Amino acid sequence: MSKLVLVRHGQASFFSDDYDRLSEIGHRQSRALGDYWATNGDAFDEVYHGSLTRQIETATRCGEAFADVGLAWPEAGTLPGLNEYDSEGMMNNLLPILAQGEPAIANLKAAFEASTDRADRYRSFHRLLEAVAARWVQGDVTTGDIEPFADFDARVRDALKQIISGPGSGRCIAVFTSGGPIGLCVQSVLRAPPITALELNWRVQNASLTQFTFSSGRVSLDFFNSIAHLTDRSLRTYR
Repeated sequence: MSKLVLVRHGQASFFSDDYDRLSEIGHRQSRALGDYWATNGDAFDEVYHGSLTRQIETATRCGEAFADVGLAWPEAGTLPGLNEYDSEGMMNNLLPILAQGEPAIANLKAAFEASTDRADRYRSFHRLLEAVAARWVQGDVTTGDIEPFADFDARVRDALKQIISGPGSGRCIAVFTSGGPIGLCVQSVLRAPPITALELNWRVQNASLTQFTFSSGRVSLDFFNSIAHLTDRSLRTYR
């Protein structure tokens, strides 16, 4: 049996001019994970990440923790199929279409635009994103400017299939990705409805661990969204 550990990237730079980079907290979360693994004697045969900066930086911080105590860290492979869905494109292109015909989404959009302090902006944005993303999963309202959910589903599955179909048994693999792909992987293994992928996505914390055991033709979920390594509660974040 082999082990596959999916890591959500550390906290990114939400409400900044470049979301796709780790915040100061994100760097600390990532280093805490690397220190936890190194201290506990965890070792990996393979490491992969998507092509997003926040995913690469998270893997890099973990690798630095291993290097600092003289432990081996595999050279990471890049698989763009592990990238997150395009929430920014969704909000820029799908939201205007939905807001024109759906009063509930139009009201959520107005609430977000009227929000002022950071906490209120975060809450109202998340409610709006949840509503828009749910319609994206349904796939009955589309625009050529964003990746359809079916295509997102297919590329994530293809990336994970490429990883787990590699040669050998008893492999231990770390995959640095995002909340959407993690939710999708869990939904797939549980054979749950597609919307479950998003419902799980919203619960995935930064720098959390979701682990699967796999062998030829079989993948089983061991645990979901573990943050035991983040002993400092100030490092426990969703965004």
